[in-house]
Amino acid sequence: MEDTSSQKSGQSKEVLSSQTPEESPADFVHVKLEEYEPADFSTKDLILKKAREVCTCNHQTIITFFCQLFPVLDWLPRYDIKTQLLGDVVSGLLVGIVAIPQSISYSLLASQDPIYGIYTNFFCNIVYVAMATSRHNFVGSFGILCLMVGQSVNRHLQLAGYSGDSSGSSLVGNSTSFSNGTGACDRSCYAITVALSLSFLVGLYQILLGVLQLGFVAVYLSEPLLSGFVTGSSLTIITSQMKYLLGLKIPRHEGVGSFLLTWVDLFRYIQNTNICDLVTSLVALAIIVPVKEINDRYKEKMKAPFPIELLVVIVATVISYYFNFEERYKSSVCGDIPTGFRKPTLPDINLFSSLAVDALPIAVIGFAMTVSLAEIFGKKHGYAVRANQEMIAIGMCNLIPSFFYCFASSAALTKTLLKESTGTQTQVSGLVTSLVLLLVLLWIAPLFYSLQTSILGVVTIVNLRGGLRKFHDTPRMWQLSKLDTVVWWTTMLSSTLITTEIGLLVGVCFALLCIIFRTQRPRATLLGKVSNTEIYEDQSTYKQLSSIANIKIFRFESSLYYANKDYFKTVLYQKTGVNPILLAAKHQRVEAQANADTGNSKSFFGTRLDCLKPAKQRTEKPPADACPPSIDMHTLILECGAMQFIDTVGLSVLKEIHHDYKEIGVQVLLANCNPSIRHRLREGGWAGETDSGGQLAFHSVHDAVRFAERRYHVQRESLEKKDAVLDPEDLIFQGSL
Repeated sequence: MEDTSSQKSGQSKEVLSSQTPEESPADFVHVKLEEYEPADFSTKDLILKKAREVCTCNHQTIITFFCQLFPVLDWLPRYDIKTQLLGDVVSGLLVGIVAIPQSISYSLLASQDPIYGIYTNFFCNIVYVAMATSRHNFVGSFGILCLMVGQSVNRHLQLAGYSGDSSGSSLVGNSTSFSNGTGACDRSCYAITVALSLSFLVGLYQILLGVLQLGFVAVYLSEPLLSGFVTGSSLTIITSQMKYLLGLKIPRHEGVGSFLLTWVDLFRYIQNTNICDLVTSLVALAIIVPVKEINDRYKEKMKAPFPIELLVVIVATVISYYFNFEERYKSSVCGDIPTGFRKPTLPDINLFSSLAVDALPIAVIGFAMTVSLAEIFGKKHGYAVRANQEMIAIGMCNLIPSFFYCFASSAALTKTLLKESTGTQTQVSGLVTSLVLLLVLLWIAPLFYSLQTSILGVVTIVNLRGGLRKFHDTPRMWQLSKLDTVVWWTTMLSSTLITTEIGLLVGVCFALLCIIFRTQRPRATLLGKVSNTEIYEDQSTYKQLSSIANIKIFRFESSLYYANKDYFKTVLYQKTGVNPILLAAKHQRVEAQANADTGNSKSFFGTRLDCLKPAKQRTEKPPADACPPSIDMHTLILECGAMQFIDTVGLSVLKEIHHDYKEIGVQVLLANCNPSIRHRLREGGWAGETDSGGQLAFHSVHDAVRFAERRYHVQRESLEKKDAVLDPEDLIFQGSL
């Protein structure tokens, strides 16, 4: 097929396969394609164009800007009260009911007073409603982020001289004035100061990532990596909550090995277990876990899951209050939870330098979870989600609430799933949830004074069942991909046994190394032809494939670059059975020996052609070792369909291979090259051009095979004619002897 219909002037032509002068068009089709003229690229013009688009200010651009920044301005005027309001109200109420106990329990995980967890869920929901493109995400306290916040807060508490876990502990070392000027900052005050400063930095990072369109960073957090990180963090959270279930007062370990050290302390002080807390925890587990399992199993038949957590919290609070567990059994309780709101405050700038590193992994995990959940439910329900806007939204959910005593947040998996399953339609359900939490903040919060912390630990642990279920998926994952399973186990173990931040870093680095390993030592095969077709496939995988006589077709299933160049040559020589360097050296030794024996200087190809002559056409038969070893191929075809790119080192390797094989009389052809690789070959002068003006790069393997067979046939006919002319001279020479 020949395409000569291009209308553009000045278009450059690229010849993808050649036709020798002797070949008839019926035998081999000469394929030509014309490339479009590359557009002139000017960095200056591009910058000026973008600047004009940004700086253009009129009524329409202002409306468009605010509608993109605040998507609520776009969808709220089109809100259908009749069809959407009921689902949003029901979903918002149910999520709000579940969020009450989780807000309090996750506050302990973040080393904060219970009221700050309610603040976080209240303010974050309001901000997210205005800026989100997702209709189903619930943004608030998330267990893994709370754990990471708590680790950073405890580290700074120790550096500041605070000790113990009780909120009423006094300052041992330095004295810090509270930001609102009410006096010295106690442990609780300093803890929330660190947390809100950390949240400010997290939000700033996420907004910068969104503004700079750097959402692609999330792609490096693969599903096995995130799953392993969630499971490892879940084990760490469960370990941190065990002291509440047992009523033990043990130090909270931070840093490398905190998981093991915590379990050592749990067994060391096991004799000090508070029996009241232990019994309460076991009873709560025995009630909550079965009901949660029933909710999960029959969630499609149930209009809404039974709010067992809230019911247990209410009943446990009432029982603890009337039986006075705090005084009679020394059971730990939430204590006084104030109502109302506190005056806004500013983050502590002095803490930014020490929190800058801690904020980075929290920001990455936060936006990765938010964007992932948004895209999952957006695809499921058929609406578009803008990832960069989601990053800006979650960044604002951390930045703005940090002035109102909130810690870092993200999309919460459990509550997002509950929100979606209960029929939410828009983010109006988030406003309903915030109203429920507002009731708690204004009136209901003091009623939780007698709530045991062991119940909060149970609520936290039960909600981590999803992360622990991933252990059951590992056998199936091992069958699908062993490398992904290794990534999962590496991330999980490092997140558990080292720290969550280092575990995340180890997981990312290991996943990247796995990618490098896959491309550095990819699969390489020889291809065979499917009978009576133009299809070529892997000979080691499929049966009944026929080899092409004297032609080897080699496929390298990766891009060719500096890291795998040596492996490429090694596996190429191994699969084809021909090492051109060693063979050329052997030819040179044979030629030197022949010259020494006969005293007649011949070229390398002359020696080879003489060895191919019949014995009756030679004056005398040379020794057996005088002829170079025969090669069972005349053409090597490199199938480049899996190569996305080649760098300069890869191009040099192709040139080297082409030269080395040419020295032993084997031509090298390329097939299935994409346009970028063909452009790189053309610009780099890989193989020059053939006699007919075409480069040795073909659209398909079959095209390359037909070209190779035709060319070999023509060369053989030419050689036979040349031998027919030379033979009479040899006979005359023999007669003179």
